[in-house]
Amino acid sequence: PKTDVVFLKVHKSASSTVMNILFRFGETHNLTFAFPIGGGNQLFYPRHFLARFVRGFSPKSPRQFNILCHHMRFLQPEVQKVVSSSAIYFSILRNPVHLMESSFAYYKGTSAFSRAHSLEEFLSQPYHYYNPADRNSHYARNLMTFDFGFNPDGEASAERVQLMLKAIEASFDLLLISEYFDESMVLLKEIMCWDLDSVVSFPLNTRDSSTKFPLSDTIVEKIKEWNRLDWEIYTHFNRTFWERIDRDIGRERMQREVKALRERQMELARTCLQGMGSVAPKEIKDASLKPLQHGKAKILGYNLKQGLDKETERMCRRLVTPELQYSSKLYKKQFPQKHP
Repeated sequence: PKTDVVFLKVHKSASSTVMNILFRFGETHNLTFAFPIGGGNQLFYPRHFLARFVRGFSPKSPRQFNILCHHMRFLQPEVQKVVSSSAIYFSILRNPVHLMESSFAYYKGTSAFSRAHSLEEFLSQPYHYYNPADRNSHYARNLMTFDFGFNPDGEASAERVQLMLKAIEASFDLLLISEYFDESMVLLKEIMCWDLDSVVSFPLNTRDSSTKFPLSDTIVEKIKEWNRLDWEIYTHFNRTFWERIDRDIGRERMQREVKALRERQMELARTCLQGMGSVAPKEIKDASLKPLQHGKAKILGYNLKQGLDKETERMCRRLVTPELQYSSKLYKKQFPQKHP
């Protein structure tokens, strides 16, 4: 199994679920994480990543970490200073239409979105609300482009788009697609030489459907136009994703693998979860399993079954621990406080 990995955690793209997979794998195999100085869950985002943002990194004696997966704005020359040269680089993309609808709910407090009553209103005259110079404007336009380190306000000329896609292809070994999450996990398992249980997961940081709204065709087209660069990235890598499946795995085997993954997931849900599924935030009984609530989104969580044996309880708890709690637990484990 490969143990050196860089995951570019693109916002609102099932990336918290992927992070849980990396946290569990790292914890099980006693790997080191490139944590932000002082803990927390972001490597000084939205600034471009610098090696010195990582706790324990020093230019004099560069130390390599196994897993780099916290939110960052990608800058490869700096990333290369903290991980091994053989690390696998991967990220996950999401349809920009769904991504923007999700961001509007989740980042409602940001300057670009706070004054617009609805996504329709924002898109009817985006420049009335959106100012590229505002500190948190990146959440409102071409968010994936931004996370990959590019200028989200750049023109979407064919030449520029090609350069951007080539740069991403040169840096990343694998780009997953959140709409095909199970297929993505099979591909990840394949490239990392991991077993099935390493990529099994329950969806984390997902929104209650009461805060989701259907979008008209007009709005969909406006979102694509407003997020042209993201749309180009997504359509390109959605295509290469399926080309890769055809080349490396084949559709029939992929179907079998996805079936096995889903069956294992159901089995774990039966073992671990009360009611087998996610619940609204107010119904989560264990406060330590409550995800951060943000913006207008209602973020769902889980209740574990009572009376599990110790080993099963530990495995189940890892599967449902929200990102912030899990990250801080691993941080404390990696940097134990020295008591006087």
